[in-house]
Amino acid sequence: MNFEDLRWFAVLAETEHLTEAAAALGTSQPNLSRSLRRVESAFGVQLFEREHRGLRLNPYGRVVLEAARAGTAAVDSARQRIDALLDPESGTVRLGFLHSVATSLVPDLLKAFREVAPAVRFALRQEPAHDIVQDLESGEAEIGILAPRPDPERFGWHLLEQQRLCLHVPPGHPLASRRRVELAAAADEPFIGLRPGFDFRRISEELCRAAGFTPQLAFEATDLATIDSLVGAGLGVAVLPSGAVRGNESGAVSIPLAGVRARREIGMAWRLGAQLAPAAERFHTFVRAQPVRST
Repeated sequence: MNFEDLRWFAVLAETEHLTEAAAALGTSQPNLSRSLRRVESAFGVQLFEREHRGLRLNPYGRVVLEAARAGTAAVDSARQRIDALLDPESGTVRLGFLHSVATSLVPDLLKAFREVAPAVRFALRQEPAHDIVQDLESGEAEIGILAPRPDPERFGWHLLEQQRLCLHVPPGHPLASRRRVELAAAADEPFIGLRPGFDFRRISEELCRAAGFTPQLAFEATDLATIDSLVGAGLGVAVLPSGAVRGNESGAVSIPLAGVRARREIGMAWRLGAQLAPAAERFHTFVRAQPVRST
Protein backbone atom coordinates (compact mmCIF):
# COMPACT_ATOMS: atom_id res chain seq x y z
CA MET A 1 0.00 0.00 0.00
CA ASN A 2 1.19 3.51 -0.78
CA PHE A 3 -0.18 6.95 -0.09
CA GLU A 4 -2.07 7.17 -3.40
CA ASP A 5 -3.83 3.90 -2.56
CA LEU A 6 -5.37 5.63 0.47
CA ARG A 7 -6.42 8.60 -1.65
CA TRP A 8 -8.03 6.27 -4.20
CA PHE A 9 -9.73 4.32 -1.40
CA ALA A 10 -11.28 7.54 -0.07
CA VAL A 11 -12.78 8.32 -3.51
CA LEU A 12 -14.07 4.77 -3.87
CA ALA A 13 -15.58 4.87 -0.37
CA GLU A 14 -17.44 8.07 -1.20
CA THR A 15 -18.88 6.79 -4.50
CA GLU A 16 -19.23 3.09 -3.51
CA HIS A 17 -19.05 2.35 -7.23
CA LEU A 18 -15.96 0.98 -8.96
CA THR A 19 -16.72 2.38 -12.41
CA GLU A 20 -17.59 5.88 -11.17
CA ALA A 21 -14.54 6.02 -8.90
CA ALA A 22 -12.18 4.87 -11.66
CA ALA A 23 -13.57 7.53 -14.00
CA ALA A 24 -13.21 10.24 -11.34
CA LEU A 25 -9.60 9.20 -10.71
CA GLY A 26 -8.72 8.89 -14.40
CA THR A 27 -7.63 5.28 -14.09
CA SER A 28 -8.90 1.86 -15.13
CA GLN A 29 -11.11 -0.40 -13.06
CA PRO A 30 -8.42 -3.14 -12.86
CA ASN A 31 -5.91 -0.57 -11.50
CA LEU A 32 -8.41 0.61 -8.91
CA SER A 33 -9.25 -2.97 -7.91
CA ARG A 34 -5.57 -3.78 -7.40
CA SER A 35 -5.18 -0.64 -5.32
CA LEU A 36 -8.14 -1.65 -3.13
CA ARG A 37 -6.66 -5.11 -2.62
CA ARG A 38 -3.41 -3.53 -1.39
CA VAL A 39 -5.28 -1.42 1.16
CA GLU A 40 -7.34 -4.37 2.39
CA SER A 41 -4.23 -6.53 2.58
CA ALA A 42 -2.44 -3.86 4.62
CA PHE A 43 -5.30 -3.74 7.17
CA GLY A 44 -6.03 -7.45 7.05
CA VAL A 45 -9.79 -7.10 6.52
CA GLN A 46 -12.30 -6.47 3.77
CA LEU A 47 -13.42 -2.86 3.77
CA PHE A 48 -16.48 -3.19 1.51
CA GLU A 49 -19.39 -5.55 1.24
CA ARG A 50 -19.72 -6.64 -2.39
CA GLU A 51 -23.27 -6.24 -3.70
CA HIS A 52 -24.78 -6.73 -7.15
CA ARG A 53 -25.20 -2.95 -7.56
CA GLY A 54 -21.65 -2.17 -6.46
CA LEU A 55 -19.93 -1.80 -3.11
CA ARG A 56 -21.04 -0.86 0.38
CA LEU A 57 -18.57 0.44 2.96
CA ASN A 58 -18.56 -1.75 6.07
CA PRO A 59 -17.62 -0.74 9.67
CA TYR A 60 -13.94 -1.54 9.07
CA GLY A 61 -14.02 0.59 5.95
CA ARG A 62 -15.50 3.52 7.83
CA VAL A 63 -12.61 3.42 10.28
CA VAL A 64 -10.08 3.38 7.45
CA LEU A 65 -11.95 6.13 5.58
CA GLU A 66 -11.70 8.43 8.61
CA ALA A 67 -7.95 7.82 8.80
CA ALA A 68 -7.51 8.16 5.02
CA ARG A 69 -9.26 11.54 5.00
CA ALA A 70 -7.17 12.82 7.90
CA GLY A 71 -3.94 11.47 6.38
CA THR A 72 -4.51 12.87 2.92
CA ALA A 73 -5.52 16.26 4.35
CA ALA A 74 -2.34 16.36 6.48
CA VAL A 75 -0.11 15.43 3.54
CA ASP A 76 -1.81 17.96 1.26
CA SER A 77 -1.33 20.63 3.90
CA ALA A 78 2.35 19.71 4.25
CA ARG A 79 2.81 19.92 0.49
CA GLN A 80 1.20 23.36 0.41
CA ARG A 81 3.41 24.56 3.26
CA ILE A 82 6.53 23.23 1.55
CA ASP A 83 5.52 24.88 -1.73
CA ALA A 84 5.14 28.15 0.18
CA LEU A 85 8.57 27.74 1.77
CA LEU A 86 10.11 27.09 -1.63
CA ASP A 87 8.59 30.20 -3.18
CA PRO A 88 11.32 32.87 -3.51
CA GLU A 89 8.64 35.57 -3.46
CA SER A 90 6.84 34.49 -0.29
CA GLY A 91 8.93 31.76 1.32
CA THR A 92 10.50 31.79 4.76
CA VAL A 93 14.14 32.51 5.65
CA ARG A 94 15.36 30.72 8.79
CA LEU A 95 17.84 33.21 10.25
CA GLY A 96 19.91 33.01 13.43
CA PHE A 97 21.68 36.09 14.79
CA LEU A 98 23.58 37.37 17.81
CA HIS A 99 21.94 39.40 20.56
CA SER A 100 24.49 42.14 19.92
CA VAL A 101 23.33 42.77 16.34
CA ALA A 102 19.62 42.69 17.20
CA THR A 103 19.29 46.48 17.42
CA SER A 104 21.54 47.54 14.58
CA LEU A 105 22.85 45.34 11.79
CA VAL A 106 20.01 42.81 11.55
CA PRO A 107 17.12 45.34 11.57
CA ASP A 108 18.90 47.37 8.91
CA LEU A 109 19.36 44.31 6.67
CA LEU A 110 15.78 43.11 7.12
CA LYS A 111 14.35 46.56 6.44
CA ALA A 112 16.38 46.93 3.24
CA PHE A 113 15.52 43.41 2.05
CA ARG A 114 11.79 43.86 2.67
CA GLU A 115 11.83 46.82 0.31
CA VAL A 116 12.67 44.43 -2.56
CA ALA A 117 10.95 41.29 -1.23
CA PRO A 118 8.01 42.40 0.95
CA ALA A 119 6.26 39.00 0.97
CA VAL A 120 9.21 36.95 2.22
CA ARG A 121 8.87 35.91 5.87
CA PHE A 122 11.56 35.31 8.48
CA ALA A 123 11.81 32.69 11.21
CA LEU A 124 14.22 34.46 13.57
CA ARG A 125 16.42 32.89 16.26
CA GLN A 126 18.33 35.25 18.57
CA GLU A 127 21.04 33.30 20.40
CA PRO A 128 24.77 32.95 21.18
CA ALA A 129 27.25 32.15 18.42
CA HIS A 130 27.75 28.50 19.40
CA ASP A 131 23.99 27.90 19.25
CA ILE A 132 23.79 29.54 15.82
CA VAL A 133 26.52 27.21 14.57
CA GLN A 134 24.61 24.20 15.92
CA ASP A 135 21.43 25.43 14.22
CA LEU A 136 23.28 25.80 10.92
CA GLU A 137 24.57 22.25 11.32
CA SER A 138 21.11 20.83 12.06
CA GLY A 139 19.26 22.90 9.47
CA GLU A 140 17.16 24.75 12.05
CA ALA A 141 18.74 27.90 10.58
CA GLU A 142 19.87 28.33 6.99
CA ILE A 143 21.78 31.57 7.50
CA GLY A 144 23.52 32.96 10.57
CA ILE A 145 24.81 36.43 11.39
CA LEU A 146 27.48 36.01 14.01
CA ALA A 147 31.04 36.40 15.24
CA PRO A 148 33.60 34.97 15.16
CA ARG A 149 33.86 33.22 11.83
CA PRO A 150 32.99 29.52 12.19
CA ASP A 151 35.04 26.64 10.78
CA PRO A 152 35.83 27.63 7.15
CA GLU A 153 35.90 23.98 6.09
CA ARG A 154 32.23 23.59 7.03
CA PHE A 155 30.76 27.07 6.64
CA GLY A 156 30.73 29.79 4.04
CA TRP A 157 31.39 33.32 5.27
CA HIS A 158 30.78 36.88 4.10
CA LEU A 159 32.05 39.84 6.13
CA LEU A 160 29.31 42.34 6.99
CA GLU A 161 30.70 44.67 9.63
CA GLN A 162 33.97 45.55 11.33
CA GLN A 163 33.62 47.00 14.81
CA ARG A 164 36.41 48.74 16.70
CA LEU A 165 36.64 47.92 20.38
CA CYS A 166 35.93 50.55 23.03
CA LEU A 167 35.96 51.03 26.77
CA HIS A 168 32.42 51.80 27.90
CA VAL A 169 32.31 54.03 30.99
CA PRO A 170 29.53 55.76 32.96
CA PRO A 171 28.74 59.44 32.26
CA GLY A 172 31.02 61.71 34.26
CA HIS A 173 33.66 59.01 34.70
CA PRO A 174 37.27 60.35 34.94
CA LEU A 175 38.13 58.57 31.66
CA ALA A 176 35.06 59.78 29.78
CA SER A 177 36.72 62.88 28.36
CA ARG A 178 39.60 61.03 26.70
CA ARG A 179 39.71 60.55 22.94
CA ARG A 180 41.47 57.19 23.37
CA VAL A 181 42.30 55.10 26.38
CA GLU A 182 44.66 52.29 27.29
CA LEU A 183 42.68 49.38 28.70
CA ALA A 184 45.16 49.16 31.60
CA ALA A 185 43.77 52.48 32.86
CA ALA A 186 40.62 50.60 33.87
CA ALA A 187 42.40 47.76 35.67
CA ASP A 188 41.00 48.73 39.08
CA GLU A 189 37.45 49.31 37.86
CA PRO A 190 34.57 46.86 38.35
CA PHE A 191 33.66 45.32 34.99
CA ILE A 192 30.31 44.35 33.52
CA GLY A 193 30.73 41.41 31.16
CA LEU A 194 28.96 38.61 29.37
CA ARG A 195 28.41 35.24 30.95
CA PRO A 196 30.84 32.41 30.11
CA GLY A 197 30.07 30.75 26.78
CA PHE A 198 29.73 33.96 24.78
CA ASP A 199 32.59 34.55 22.37
CA PHE A 200 32.86 38.23 23.20
CA ARG A 201 33.47 37.27 26.83
CA ARG A 202 36.60 35.45 25.62
CA ILE A 203 37.68 38.46 23.55
CA SER A 204 37.27 40.83 26.51
CA GLU A 205 39.23 38.58 28.85
CA GLU A 206 42.05 38.19 26.32
CA LEU A 207 42.31 41.97 25.91
CA CYS A 208 42.45 42.45 29.68
CA ARG A 209 45.13 39.78 30.06
CA ALA A 210 47.16 41.44 27.30
CA ALA A 211 46.82 44.72 29.26
CA GLY A 212 48.24 42.98 32.33
CA PHE A 213 45.22 42.40 34.57
CA THR A 214 42.26 40.12 35.24
CA PRO A 215 38.95 42.01 35.25
CA GLN A 216 36.92 41.96 38.43
CA LEU A 217 33.39 41.25 37.28
CA ALA A 218 30.60 43.05 39.10
CA PHE A 219 27.88 41.47 36.96
CA GLU A 220 27.54 38.96 34.12
CA ALA A 221 24.86 39.67 31.52
CA THR A 222 23.48 37.78 28.53
CA ASP A 223 23.43 40.63 26.02
CA LEU A 224 25.36 43.79 25.23
CA ALA A 225 22.34 46.08 25.63
CA THR A 226 22.08 45.08 29.30
CA ILE A 227 25.78 45.76 29.77
CA ASP A 228 25.34 49.22 28.23
CA SER A 229 22.45 49.98 30.59
CA LEU A 230 24.35 48.86 33.68
CA VAL A 231 27.42 50.86 32.70
CA GLY A 232 25.20 53.90 32.16
CA ALA A 233 23.79 53.35 35.65
CA GLY A 234 27.30 53.52 37.10
CA LEU A 235 27.74 49.87 38.11
CA GLY A 236 31.04 49.48 36.29
CA VAL A 237 32.87 49.68 32.97
CA ALA A 238 32.95 47.28 30.04
CA VAL A 239 34.70 46.46 26.80
CA LEU A 240 32.15 46.73 24.01
CA PRO A 241 32.31 46.84 20.22
CA SER A 242 31.53 50.25 18.77
CA GLY A 243 28.01 50.41 17.40
CA ALA A 244 26.89 47.26 19.18
CA VAL A 245 24.22 49.24 21.03
CA ARG A 246 22.10 51.63 18.98
CA GLY A 247 21.40 55.04 20.42
CA ASN A 248 22.70 56.51 23.64
CA GLU A 249 19.79 56.13 26.04
CA SER A 250 21.99 54.90 28.89
CA GLY A 251 24.29 57.93 28.69
CA ALA A 252 27.37 55.67 28.80
CA VAL A 253 30.44 56.92 26.94
CA SER A 254 32.41 54.78 24.46
CA ILE A 255 36.14 55.52 24.22
CA PRO A 256 38.18 53.76 21.50
CA LEU A 257 40.90 51.54 22.93
CA ALA A 258 44.44 52.69 22.24
CA GLY A 259 47.06 50.16 21.25
CA VAL A 260 44.48 47.56 20.22
CA ARG A 261 44.42 46.65 16.55
CA ALA A 262 41.79 43.96 16.98
CA ARG A 263 38.42 44.45 15.38
CA ARG A 264 35.30 42.44 15.97
CA GLU A 265 34.15 41.06 12.63
CA ILE A 266 30.48 40.26 12.13
CA GLY A 267 29.60 38.12 9.15
CA MET A 268 26.99 36.00 7.45
CA ALA A 269 27.55 32.24 7.60
CA TRP A 270 25.88 29.28 5.91
CA ARG A 271 26.60 25.56 5.85
CA LEU A 272 28.69 24.48 2.90
CA GLY A 273 27.11 21.74 0.81
CA ALA A 274 23.59 22.55 2.00
CA GLN A 275 21.19 23.91 -0.61
CA LEU A 276 19.48 27.07 0.53
CA ALA A 277 15.74 27.36 0.00
CA PRO A 278 14.89 29.88 -2.76
CA ALA A 279 13.87 32.64 -0.33
CA ALA A 280 17.04 32.10 1.74
CA GLU A 281 19.15 32.08 -1.42
CA ARG A 282 17.56 35.37 -2.44
CA PHE A 283 18.34 36.90 0.98
CA HIS A 284 21.88 35.47 0.83
CA THR A 285 22.49 37.07 -2.56
CA PHE A 286 21.04 40.39 -1.37
CA VAL A 287 23.21 40.51 1.76
CA ARG A 288 26.38 39.68 -0.16
CA ALA A 289 25.77 42.74 -2.33
CA GLN A 290 25.75 45.11 0.67
CA PRO A 291 28.90 47.13 1.47
CA VAL A 292 30.96 46.18 4.52
CA ARG A 293 30.15 48.48 7.43
CA SER A 294 32.70 49.94 9.82
CA THR A 295 31.99 51.40 13.25
